[in-house]
Amino acid sequence: MTDARNESIPEGWGSVTPRLVVYDPAKLVDFLKEAFGARGEFTADSPSVMRIGDSIVMVSGVGPRDPMPAFLYLYVDDVDATYQRALEAGAACLEEPADMPYGDRRGMVRDPCGNDWQIATHKVSGT
Repeated sequence: MTDARNESIPEGWGSVTPRLVVYDPAKLVDFLKEAFGARGEFTADSPSVMRIGDSIVMVSGVGPRDPMPAFLYLYVDDVDATYQRALEAGAACLEEPADMPYGDRRGMVRDPCGNDWQIATHKVSGT
């Protein structure tokens, strides 16, 4: 088996990278920073590359592509605090945080650009 990490994948990127196409990419970049602690900056002339935890999300405006809502699952250290920050940053509540039978505590929000985010913390067994 060959190493998937080669010159065809830029350093720090994974094989699959979500790209969110929205009407107001600057607004989404601000939301990602405020709600999820994303790192990166808005760029008008190319996709904005945002890092959330160990993952990269690209944010683009409409143009050659139509807007398309996404459904993303995001693991965080504290689902309740992150859920609250997302609401304060302009998200709409879809599900309040609750314990799931598969071991995650999970809530769900819709960001101001129409993307749905399930926000979760995996509970360590025995806690």
